[in-house]
Amino acid sequence: MATKKESTGERVRKPVTQFYDQRLIKEIVEAVEDGTSRLSLRQQYGFSEGTLCRWMKKYGSPAYHQSKQRVYKASEKRAVLRAIASGMSIPEAKISFGIVSSTSIHSWIKEDLDENAELSTSNSDVMAKHVKHTDSDEVKALKEALAFAELKNVALNTMIDIAERQFKIDIRKKSGARQSPK
Repeated sequence: MATKKESTGERVRKPVTQFYDQRLIKEIVEAVEDGTSRLSLRQQYGFSEGTLCRWMKKYGSPAYHQSKQRVYKASEKRAVLRAIASGMSIPEAKISFGIVSSTSIHSWIKEDLDENAELSTSNSDVMAKHVKHTDSDEVKALKEALAFAELKNVALNTMIDIAERQFKIDIRKKSGARQSPK
């Protein structure tokens, strides 16, 4: 008894449990590498696109894999990261910059964060050493200036006290004192 698909002339998929011969798989992979249409091979042998992708990953030649990998320049990566930092979403960046996989963008973001964290840690260590050294010198200078200002204040107060006793006049302003009329 024919199924509905068989009677209408549609292609019936082979059962999932069917295995392909290793030699046939390698022939199909070579055909794809030579430029044969994937669609025609899929129609001819009845396997899915996912299966063909899996075979190409597993049995494809190194030259095929190398041709499929796109190497992005550092300037291209920076441009994508700047666009994302300015508010562009990852899917939008993927489309506008022609990037195939969002995983690449995620890895660039992670690399950038790691690099910035490493730079900030190393800079903070250097800066901490520099700041500690500078702080101790500054603190010493400020303490000396404060001690000098306190001595000067004591000296001025002593001079005012002596002048008030010798000349019998009030030099310091008394609290609550009235201003003289002009």
